[in-house]
Amino acid sequence: NRRKKKGDSILENPSIPNPFPELCCSPFASVLSASLLPKATSRKKQVIRVYSEDDTSRALEVPSDITARDVCQLLILKNHYVDDHSWTLFEQLTHTGLGRAIEDHELVMEVQSNWVMEEETKLYFRKNYAKYEFFKNPLSFFPDHMISFPSETSAALSHSGILQMFLSSSTYPEIHGYLHAKEQGKKSWKKMYFLLRRSGLYFSTKGTSKEPRHLQFFCEFSNSDMYMSLTGKKTSGAPTNFGFCFKPNKSGGTRDLKQLCADDEQSRTCWMTAIRLLKYGMQLYQNYMQPYQGRSGCSPLNITPMRSISENSLVAMDFSGHRSRIIENPTEALSVAVEEGLAWRRRGCLRLNSHGSPIAMSNMGMSIHRSQSWFHHKISREEAQRLILQHGLVDGVFLVRDSQSNPKTFVLSLSHGLKIKHFQIVPLEDDGKLFYTLDDGHTRFTDLIQLVEFYQLNKGVLPCKLKHYCARIAL
Repeated sequence: NRRKKKGDSILENPSIPNPFPELCCSPFASVLSASLLPKATSRKKQVIRVYSEDDTSRALEVPSDITARDVCQLLILKNHYVDDHSWTLFEQLTHTGLGRAIEDHELVMEVQSNWVMEEETKLYFRKNYAKYEFFKNPLSFFPDHMISFPSETSAALSHSGILQMFLSSSTYPEIHGYLHAKEQGKKSWKKMYFLLRRSGLYFSTKGTSKEPRHLQFFCEFSNSDMYMSLTGKKTSGAPTNFGFCFKPNKSGGTRDLKQLCADDEQSRTCWMTAIRLLKYGMQLYQNYMQPYQGRSGCSPLNITPMRSISENSLVAMDFSGHRSRIIENPTEALSVAVEEGLAWRRRGCLRLNSHGSPIAMSNMGMSIHRSQSWFHHKISREEAQRLILQHGLVDGVFLVRDSQSNPKTFVLSLSHGLKIKHFQIVPLEDDGKLFYTLDDGHTRFTDLIQLVEFYQLNKGVLPCKLKHYCARIAL
C-alpha cells in the first residue's frame, strides 16, 4: 500500500468519512470569501443587479453557480440585516405584471437565462413571510373542500401526516375546484373544473366529472415556472384579481402563457402551494429545514418553529430596589414595559430643534411615526394591498398609512385569514390633548407608535396581533 504523504488530508479521500463535519465551511463561505479573497476560488463570476422596494439597486459580482439563498445571505451580511429566514429573491416581469419568489435552491444564472429580450425583468430582494408557512400550518393552506386523499387514507390526518403525503413520491393528495382559464389565443375566459394530480393539471370537459374520458390535460410543470399576477384585472382582463399562470422556460412571450384565475385568495393560495410541492417536493422541505440544521429538537417533520436563544433568555427585571428581581407576574411585566415606553418617549420628545428651543410634545406626537419602518406616507389602498401580498399573507403582516378618504386619519392594513383588512385609526381630542384610537375611543394612545406597540402585544379589537411589518428595504 502507498503511504500517505505528509500534508495529505482525509477530505481528499472520499472513502474516509470526515470525523469533524462541523468544522467545514458553510455553504455560504465560498460566496462570501470570494469578495474578500478573489484568488480563493476559480469559479466563473458574473454580475447581477438586485433591486429593493424603493427601486434602489446594487450590482453584485457572484459565482455563476450561486443560488437564490446565497444571494440573499450575501445581501443580508453586506447590509447588516437580521437574518430571520424570510428574505427572498423575487423575479418580476414588469410589462406583463407577473412575479414569483425564486426558490432558495434555484440557480440565479439559470433563472436569468430564461429571460427574453422584449420583457423587462428585474430581481428584487424583499421579505416573504409566507415562503414556508405551509410547513407550519398546512391545514389552513388546504381547505377540506379542495383536497381529496387516497381512498385507503383515514379521514383524520395529523399535521405531519398531511405533509408526508405531499412530500411522498408514492402518494399525493388531489386538489380540485373551479378556476377561470383564458383560452389560447383569445381574450375570453372560461370557468372550468380543474384537478391537480401527480401527472399534471387537468380540466373536466363535462361538469365535475373525474372520469378519464372527460379529463383533458392542461399543463405539466417540469419545463415551466409558475407566476402570480401582480396587476389583477388590468393586464389580462381576468374576471378577478386572483390570477396566476405558467410560463414555459425560454418562451417567446405572453402568447405562450397558460393563464388561470381563482375566485378568492384562499383558492389561489391552495392551488399555487400544491403545485410548488408537486414540482419541488422534498427539496422545499430541505430548504425550510436548512436554517435549523444542527439545532436541538429539530427532527424530521418536527417543524415547530424554534425560538432563538436570545428570545428564550429575555425576562422582565425590576431594578428599583436594593436588589434586582425577576418579574414573574405577566400583568406587572406588561405595565412596567408600558411605563418604560412612555418614559422613553417623553425623553425622546424633549429635544432641541434647529433654533435651540425644545420641541413641543404635541408636535412630536403628530409626526414621530413618520420615522417608523411600518409607516407608509401617502400610499393608496391598492398599493398597501400589493405590499402586504408581496410580504406574504401570513396572519399579522401589517402596515400603517395615511387615509386617502380622510386626510386627518390613518389606516392600519392587516393580513388575517388570507385576506387583507383595513382599520381606520381616528384622532380624538379630549381636554386639549390629541389621542388616536381604533375602537371609538375605548382605548386611546398618545401617538401611533404607542398604538402599534400595544397591538403587537394585545389583539384587542383586531382579529390578530401585529406581527410582521411591511417595510421598503433600501440596498
